[in-house]
Amino acid sequence: MSETADLEGLGAGIGRIPIMGVRPVVDGGRFPARCVEGETVAVGANAFREGHDAMGVQLVLTDPDGRETRQSLRSTNPGLDRWETEIRPDATGHWSFRIEAYSAPYETWAHTAEVKIPAGIDQDLVCAEGALVLERVLEEVEQGTRPAADGPVVRAALESLRSPGLPAAARVAPALAADLRGILAERPLREGVTAAGPYRLVVQRRRALYGSWYEFFPRSEGAHFTPEHGWTSGTLRTAARSLDRIAQMGFDVAYLTPIHPIGTTFRKGRNNTLDPQPGDPGSPYAIGSPDGGHDAIHPELGTLEDFDAFVDRAKELGLEVAMDIALQCSPDHPWVSEHPEWFTVRADGTIAYAENPPKKYQDIYPLSFDTDYEGLYTAIRDMLEHWVAHGVTLFRVDNPHTKPVRFWEELLAEFDRTHPEVIFLAEAFTRPTMMHTLGKVGYHQSYTYFTWRETAEELREYLEELVEAAPYMRPSFWPTTHDILTPYMSSGGRSAFVLRAILAATLVPTWGIYSGYELVEDVPRPGAQEQIDNEKYEFTPRDYAGALARGESLEPLLASLNRIRRAHPALQTLTTIRFHEADDEQVLVFSKHLDAAASGTGSPDTVLVVSLTAHDRDAHTAVHLDLDALGVGDAFDVEDLLTGERFRWGRDPFVILSAADRPAHVLRIIHPEES
Repeated sequence: MSETADLEGLGAGIGRIPIMGVRPVVDGGRFPARCVEGETVAVGANAFREGHDAMGVQLVLTDPDGRETRQSLRSTNPGLDRWETEIRPDATGHWSFRIEAYSAPYETWAHTAEVKIPAGIDQDLVCAEGALVLERVLEEVEQGTRPAADGPVVRAALESLRSPGLPAAARVAPALAADLRGILAERPLREGVTAAGPYRLVVQRRRALYGSWYEFFPRSEGAHFTPEHGWTSGTLRTAARSLDRIAQMGFDVAYLTPIHPIGTTFRKGRNNTLDPQPGDPGSPYAIGSPDGGHDAIHPELGTLEDFDAFVDRAKELGLEVAMDIALQCSPDHPWVSEHPEWFTVRADGTIAYAENPPKKYQDIYPLSFDTDYEGLYTAIRDMLEHWVAHGVTLFRVDNPHTKPVRFWEELLAEFDRTHPEVIFLAEAFTRPTMMHTLGKVGYHQSYTYFTWRETAEELREYLEELVEAAPYMRPSFWPTTHDILTPYMSSGGRSAFVLRAILAATLVPTWGIYSGYELVEDVPRPGAQEQIDNEKYEFTPRDYAGALARGESLEPLLASLNRIRRAHPALQTLTTIRFHEADDEQVLVFSKHLDAAASGTGSPDTVLVVSLTAHDRDAHTAVHLDLDALGVGDAFDVEDLLTGERFRWGRDPFVILSAADRPAHVLRIIHPEES
């Protein structure tokens, strides 16, 4: 046999040709790497051998049906042993790949021939050695392991090498010609084959990577107050009318905060007080009452039929519905009386309520997974199955870091088998190790620290960290949430809201806003980083149409950002981001680029963003661009996608930004083929 193998699996010896540093591999293969269908994924490894003989590296990609395809890796830094290629899996499911490194006798001989023949050294010996190599190629043709079409070219080169009457240069010429080199580049002759892998690669649907979320409290949509009757809650039917506006702004996901019955025991009043007044609706995160638990709908919101109608209307508008899942209970939840073993009982016999000192949540009982794990697991799984059956395709999970990681690993693996289309977003603002591990065990997306990363340096550093974690943790950027209003947002007014929306929408593929963002709701509750008169504890109807008519709404900006994101595949990626320099350290410059093959449009797609990071200043600065990363020459045209302006730029353009009226350029690079 011309190809000898030293195939090894995970944990085996180093093999004949060492293969190290394989990517994308998560924790040495303990967890699968992930991507989405059609995504460009960089695959690489460090592979090397002793001495100076040539070698090659191939990727063997196996699809969910077991079909294998091969492609060569290229040496990206000759002499430093890094080999890379790119793949674009085209179907969802469980894939795998392995890396094979091998000695390349033809390439070794070809290099020798190109050096020795012109120098008149060992010419007959070089021809004889070349003939031995091509005999092995011909043997593969005769054995059927190589296409018969390779035979004529190989035989002609072999005959020439065996023709002593010809000059040495003429004898080797057919064996070094482009046609034979092409054959052996595509189907190399291999020796000492060593394999690393297989490594798992889970390919998920595109929404797991890319999307625009809009969060709202359905009870506020259509809520109204009269002195005679007090507050009347909005319903799922009135909330469904808001879907048209959400869709018109270009959002992909309508995310509902909890819609379940709310308990009355220790119900919170306005601004998280302990003395609710008549008509205070309580926190929807205090789930459960005699009307039901996590699989029920609050009576004031409507019925399950109303929910189905809401989902149907969302689908008509091209929206998916995400549901907030908070695995905790009001003292009035049916589980409290039916399954007291699912809660922690304190020394005085009471059930422990939730605390995050100094915060206390007397209206919430956390779940305990240590007494009846299987029973609780089954109840939660069945509850999620219930909502999936009613059209929910995404779940935003509240505080997943307060539940055992083992639980999430098992639950998410089960849903990957039974409902691979369902996406889970982790709301885990916690220690990095926990956040990253939740991603590794199966969460499709994660909230991030973006909300607290404000300077250009902080943002660049954080994005580089997120790109490194891309094989297992996908970021979702939110400038504010119903729980979070940072000092940056509460002090910067409209400029802060505009600026952070632009950054969130362009830095990563998935972003979201909480309703009221378009109205610049920026007043904090004293002593807390959250909105005053927080919607968690009261009805908050809003006059979106009036604000839009008065020119006070950010709806046009949000619609523009989502339109730009949809039109430009480069903005639907994470790992393509490249950073450039600016003389002003508070200006962030980055680009995203896809070549014509990866963009899906037949043309390259490149977006360049030049943005302020501070909301209270202007900038007059030179920008220094990496033209290779942009795929352009020394002079090129750009179009500002926010304003429609066109500019002629070069390597070092001078930029003027204003926090008040031009906080950023979002530029489309006009490539020559588009002109």
